[in-house]
Amino acid sequence: MTQGWKITIIVLAVGGIVSTPLLWLLDSPDSGQLAGASVQAAVGVAALVWALFQQPVSRTDDVALRTGMPRASGGSTAVTGVRRPQGRGSGSAKAEDTGDAIADDDSQSVSGVDHS
Repeated sequence: MTQGWKITIIVLAVGGIVSTPLLWLLDSPDSGQLAGASVQAAVGVAALVWALFQQPVSRTDDVALRTGMPRASGGSTAVTGVRRPQGRGSGSAKAEDTGDAIADDDSQSVSGVDHS
Protein backbone atom coordinates (compact mmCIF):
# COMPACT_ATOMS: atom_id res chain seq x y z
CA MET A 1 0.00 0.00 0.00
CA THR A 2 1.38 3.37 -0.93
CA GLN A 3 1.87 6.06 1.70
CA GLY A 4 -0.84 8.24 0.13
CA TRP A 5 -3.48 5.51 0.31
CA LYS A 6 -2.48 4.68 3.87
CA ILE A 7 -2.91 8.30 4.97
CA THR A 8 -6.25 8.54 3.14
CA ILE A 9 -7.62 5.44 4.87
CA ILE A 10 -6.40 6.61 8.28
CA VAL A 11 -8.03 10.03 7.83
CA LEU A 12 -11.32 8.48 6.69
CA ALA A 13 -11.28 5.96 9.55
CA VAL A 14 -10.64 8.67 12.15
CA GLY A 15 -13.38 10.77 10.53
CA GLY A 16 -15.80 7.85 10.79
CA ILE A 17 -14.94 7.25 14.43
CA VAL A 18 -15.20 10.93 15.40
CA SER A 19 -18.41 11.56 13.46
CA THR A 20 -20.22 8.64 15.12
CA PRO A 21 -21.40 10.57 18.19
CA LEU A 22 -22.11 13.66 16.11
CA LEU A 23 -24.41 11.99 13.58
CA TRP A 24 -26.04 9.11 15.40
CA LEU A 25 -26.12 9.83 19.10
CA LEU A 26 -27.60 13.33 19.33
CA ASP A 27 -31.18 13.85 20.58
CA SER A 28 -31.58 10.66 22.66
CA PRO A 29 -31.01 7.85 20.13
CA ASP A 30 -33.31 4.87 19.81
CA SER A 31 -32.03 1.29 19.54
CA GLY A 32 -31.63 1.47 15.73
CA GLN A 33 -29.49 4.61 15.94
CA LEU A 34 -27.42 3.06 18.72
CA ALA A 35 -26.85 -0.07 16.59
CA GLY A 36 -25.91 2.10 13.59
CA ALA A 37 -23.45 4.09 15.70
CA SER A 38 -21.88 0.90 17.00
CA VAL A 39 -21.43 -0.51 13.49
CA GLN A 40 -20.01 2.77 12.18
CA ALA A 41 -17.53 3.04 15.04
CA ALA A 42 -16.49 -0.62 14.69
CA VAL A 43 -15.87 -0.24 10.94
CA GLY A 44 -13.85 2.92 11.56
CA VAL A 45 -11.71 1.24 14.21
CA ALA A 46 -11.19 -1.84 12.00
CA ALA A 47 -10.12 0.33 9.04
CA LEU A 48 -7.77 2.31 11.26
CA VAL A 49 -6.10 -0.79 12.68
CA TRP A 50 -5.85 -2.39 9.23
CA ALA A 51 -4.23 0.72 7.70
CA LEU A 52 -1.75 1.07 10.54
CA PHE A 53 -0.47 -2.48 10.08
CA GLN A 54 -0.04 -2.35 6.28
CA GLN A 55 3.53 -2.66 5.08
CA PRO A 56 4.82 -0.16 2.52
CA VAL A 57 5.23 -1.32 -1.04
CA SER A 58 8.78 -2.44 -1.72
CA ARG A 59 9.21 -2.09 -5.45
CA THR A 60 12.65 -2.07 -6.94
CA ASP A 61 13.58 -1.45 -10.54
CA ASP A 62 16.78 -3.18 -11.67
CA VAL A 63 18.78 -1.90 -14.63
CA ALA A 64 22.05 -3.21 -16.08
CA LEU A 65 23.70 -1.20 -18.88
CA ARG A 66 26.86 -1.94 -20.87
CA THR A 67 28.22 -4.45 -18.36
CA GLY A 68 30.58 -6.36 -20.64
CA MET A 69 30.81 -9.98 -21.65
CA PRO A 70 30.13 -12.79 -19.14
CA ARG A 71 32.51 -15.75 -19.36
CA ALA A 72 31.97 -18.95 -17.44
CA SER A 73 34.00 -22.15 -17.46
CA GLY A 74 34.55 -25.19 -15.29
CA GLY A 75 30.91 -25.63 -14.27
CA SER A 76 30.49 -22.08 -12.99
CA THR A 77 27.86 -19.42 -13.67
CA ALA A 78 28.52 -15.87 -14.86
CA VAL A 79 25.81 -13.21 -15.02
CA THR A 80 26.23 -9.69 -16.32
CA GLY A 81 22.83 -8.15 -16.02
CA VAL A 82 19.98 -8.75 -13.58
CA ARG A 83 19.51 -12.02 -11.73
CA ARG A 84 16.22 -12.74 -9.99
CA PRO A 85 15.99 -16.33 -8.77
CA GLN A 86 12.47 -17.76 -9.29
CA GLY A 87 11.38 -14.38 -10.66
CA ARG A 88 11.62 -12.62 -7.29
CA GLY A 89 11.23 -8.87 -7.15
CA SER A 90 8.30 -6.62 -7.78
CA GLY A 91 9.74 -4.00 -10.09
CA SER A 92 10.94 -4.08 -13.66
CA ALA A 93 14.18 -5.69 -14.80
CA LYS A 94 16.03 -4.30 -17.79
CA ALA A 95 19.39 -5.14 -19.39
CA GLU A 96 20.89 -3.31 -22.36
CA ASP A 97 24.16 -3.70 -24.27
CA THR A 98 25.50 -6.41 -21.96
CA GLY A 99 27.63 -8.20 -24.56
CA ASP A 100 27.79 -11.79 -25.79
CA ALA A 101 27.55 -14.62 -23.27
CA ILE A 102 30.32 -17.22 -23.40
CA ALA A 103 30.11 -20.51 -21.50
CA ASP A 104 31.98 -23.78 -21.84
CA ASP A 105 32.54 -27.01 -19.89
CA ASP A 106 28.98 -27.40 -18.47
CA SER A 107 28.86 -23.76 -17.40
CA GLN A 108 26.16 -21.11 -17.58
CA SER A 109 26.61 -17.60 -18.84
CA VAL A 110 23.78 -15.05 -18.87
CA SER A 111 23.93 -11.66 -20.51
CA GLY A 112 20.65 -9.93 -19.67
CA VAL A 113 17.87 -10.86 -17.23
CA ASP A 114 17.97 -14.29 -15.55
CA HIS A 115 14.80 -15.58 -13.83
CA SER A 116 16.06 -19.11 -13.10
